[in-house]
Amino acid sequence: MALSFALGPYSSSVICRTTNINKHSHAQDLSYIRRAADLSDKSAGFTSPHPNFGCVIATRSGEVAGEGYLYAQGTKPAEGLAVEAAGERCRGATAYLNMEPGDCHGDHTAVSALVQAGITRAVVGIRHPLQHLRGNAIRALRSQGLQVDVLGEDMQSKIVEEARKACLLVNLPLIYRAASRVPFSVLKYAMTLDGKTAASSGHAAWISSKLSRNRVFELRGRSDAIIVGGNTMRRDDPRLTARHGGGHMPIRIVMSQTLDLPKEANLWDLSEVSTIVVTQRGARRSFQRFLASKGVEVVEFDILNPRDVMEYFHDRGYLSILWECGGTLAASAISSGVIHKVFAFVAPKIIGGKNAPSPVGELGMVEMSQALDLIDVCFEQVGPDMLISGFLQPIPDLTPTIPSEDETFAIDPTVIPFESSIIFFYKTWDPYGAFSNFSPHPIQMPDEDGNYATWSSVEHYYQANKFLGISNPMAQDCIEKIKLAKSPEEAARMGRLTQRRHPNLVRSDWESVKIDVMYRALKCKFSIYPHLNSMLLSTAGSVLVEASPHDLFWGGGRDGEGLNYLGRLLMQLRSEFLGESPAASESTCLAL
Repeated sequence: MALSFALGPYSSSVICRTTNINKHSHAQDLSYIRRAADLSDKSAGFTSPHPNFGCVIATRSGEVAGEGYLYAQGTKPAEGLAVEAAGERCRGATAYLNMEPGDCHGDHTAVSALVQAGITRAVVGIRHPLQHLRGNAIRALRSQGLQVDVLGEDMQSKIVEEARKACLLVNLPLIYRAASRVPFSVLKYAMTLDGKTAASSGHAAWISSKLSRNRVFELRGRSDAIIVGGNTMRRDDPRLTARHGGGHMPIRIVMSQTLDLPKEANLWDLSEVSTIVVTQRGARRSFQRFLASKGVEVVEFDILNPRDVMEYFHDRGYLSILWECGGTLAASAISSGVIHKVFAFVAPKIIGGKNAPSPVGELGMVEMSQALDLIDVCFEQVGPDMLISGFLQPIPDLTPTIPSEDETFAIDPTVIPFESSIIFFYKTWDPYGAFSNFSPHPIQMPDEDGNYATWSSVEHYYQANKFLGISNPMAQDCIEKIKLAKSPEEAARMGRLTQRRHPNLVRSDWESVKIDVMYRALKCKFSIYPHLNSMLLSTAGSVLVEASPHDLFWGGGRDGEGLNYLGRLLMQLRSEFLGESPAASESTCLAL
């Protein structure tokens, strides 16, 4: 069973399918909303964390006609999948959505799917927490004549609030990220009954049971990254892999102020997943060069602290981070206010030891009245261990409706949405996310023989082209696997991993042609989708920047040091579509 960051993480949602009911009842509505929330979490551990969408379509008689969930960033929306499954039974049916649809900004695939299928009513668990998407789909559905009921607004009662909370819990990472501008952060540790995380000697294998450790692997699979400190790395030499058999492997992050780290370490093995080291600016330049030779990314901070590190990874697009650090770093993270939830595995063991470490170091508290109380505490026995979980910070309140950019403009026309001369884009759920090469827009491109083939996204086509024209059967097999990849994320993972492990399979001219490959794919995408073309043209006069802080080729980099080739290509396309001269287009790109 999937492990959730939510309250009652190991209990599955109750699925009750009521049939032969001719009128809408709270019981039926709430049952299907819970089902939609449960569905939305099904890809956890197999894809990178992303906004979780589930959709259940029920006929007037109360029978389930179709359902679906968003598998990964850049894949078909839950609503579209549910409509396809339901077919003609959508006519006059009700759609149950755990969260308001949030397509790429300017793209209305989910709303269009429901409207065109003949859905007459939608029940929505929560509004979208991101301000640029909040309320947009609900307004669009209502403008098309659908009855839209939002839990907590159009439907209110104690049991409604319980169902609404289920919808909140399944998207906690997105909600906390939107409210606090840092990724949702979970502190996990295992300790003995007397509060020790290791013996006085430092030996810690194993405190908890195998069942508890399996739960930790599931937690890792739900995270974008896992953080440890230098002490943990030196003492335990961890691998920090998910080991769950799924597709997603979280990035490993090491926080070290001095870079006093060993040269031989499991985390320097990048054969399965990458490692990032964050450190103080100027620390051990020679060791930084050593890490670079291993392929390990090093990110420097003027002052290394958990708050700045989390803000950086927020900008990098991370939704959820798991802290598996020692007591010193855990105390610093808690004091910085970046830890949102705690998972404590307590083993029925006593180790003793005056100098044995504890899970949380010095917080500066001198009285028990200063202790931090957990909220919504849960207890669960996991084998011989007891799992105690709870929130250090309350779930952000989404009840007050934050006006969208369009609503604000309607109230005050002097406030112009996105008036900045620089437009940033990165994740598909961000403003202008449709500009991303990961966006869910299939393209048709000619193959080596001039025959057109359909690719699920620009990223699918780009990654496959790395191995085009290579006679080796492994290269051909890789191209086919990339083409069939269920998401842009998986296509990128396959392409990058093969390129790293088998550089001989990469075409010899790749570095000289990759910009042209991306350009042709983008041109196809923005030529065949009118709404994307209109969105691109609407940015005339603005500089477009792919806001990845770590990709210094396609993105703008952390401090603007990146080459921003994706933004440059989009501006070049925009100039061509507007009929500007190539010289003007070139000068726009080079100005960056």
